[in-house]
Amino acid sequence: MNKEQAVVQKDVVPARDGARAFDFWVGRWDIHNRRLRERLKGSTEWIEFKATSVARPLLGGMGIEDEYRTDYWSGFIGSAFQFFNPETKQWSIYWVDNRRGALEPPVVGSFTDDVGIFEGVDTFEGQPIRVRYTWSRVTTAKPRWEQAFSSDGGNTWETNWVMDFSRADG
Repeated sequence: MNKEQAVVQKDVVPARDGARAFDFWVGRWDIHNRRLRERLKGSTEWIEFKATSVARPLLGGMGIEDEYRTDYWSGFIGSAFQFFNPETKQWSIYWVDNRRGALEPPVVGSFTDDVGIFEGVDTFEGQPIRVRYTWSRVTTAKPRWEQAFSSDGGNTWETNWVMDFSRADG
């Protein structure tokens, strides 16, 4: 158990109805990325690159903040913020990076077993879309995150980014 995981274990609200679902995420990660070259254009060409992430608990375990870094884009830094709502029993995930400088609309959802589905509305190239994040394999040493877009209200989805994680801290 690393230092960040120990903080989550010691200083959290009691687990209830998914409030601890992102505990797996605390710590340091090496990431293998696969990203479609073009989104929502029928592209089948994937770009692969490496990244790192460090995730820390917030609000006594009711939130998680992670910092994502990659050299794929020079100087790129992004952060995701996950917050649990005890009334709805759902998580909201927000993204911001140093290229756009704006907090993106959240995706909202929850976990069932080791899979979490989070959806929301956004725009892409000026068009309204639905966004889906899928976290899977979260009870294993190699979790996966996927991003998909839908331009038809959620009838069809295009997975455009896949991240496979492995612990950098042991």
